Amino acid sequence: MSIKLFSTGGTIAKRYDELTGELVMDTQHIESMLKQGRCNRELLSITSLMLKDSLDMNSLDREEIKKACNETKVHQIIITHGTDTMVESAKMLSSITDKTIILTGAMIPYAFKFSDALFNLASAITAVQTLPYGIYIAMNGKIFSWDNVDKNKREGIFEERI
Repeated sequence: MSIKLFSTGGTIAKRYDELTGELVMDTQHIESMLKQGRCNRELLSITSLMLKDSLDMNSLDREEIKKACNETKVHQIIITHGTDTMVESAKMLSSITDKTIILTGAMIPYAFKFSDALFNLASAITAVQTLPYGIYIAMNGKIFSWDNVDKNKREGIFEERI
């Protein structure tokens, strides 16, 4: 395995519950996404750390993510994460200097038509294999340094800080 993928929840993992009419997070779609994208499954090792909306994450959750990144021997890491606090989690990871870590997620759940999830995951898989050590965010067809990006909630995109 050359890439470690940690899933933490977020919109990318949500689906519509027909009984309650709510969005729920009870499954990870990573395997389906890799199959749909015809990604060589042997390339990645997947571990689910938690199933949380990033707005519900706290410092202990971020410490768990950081610990997992530090403990893996793999130097190429992808973290699927909710978009609302992705930059905050990236900041927590910024002291890790000997690995390439890409955080990615989705504005629309993978289970929904017109989701950006598959595109963002594919971008992260490519980026983690080509970028030098550092902490990055892969969203909207772009790769951002963690300390030069913000989520534009009005337009639903990530963009460089001005």
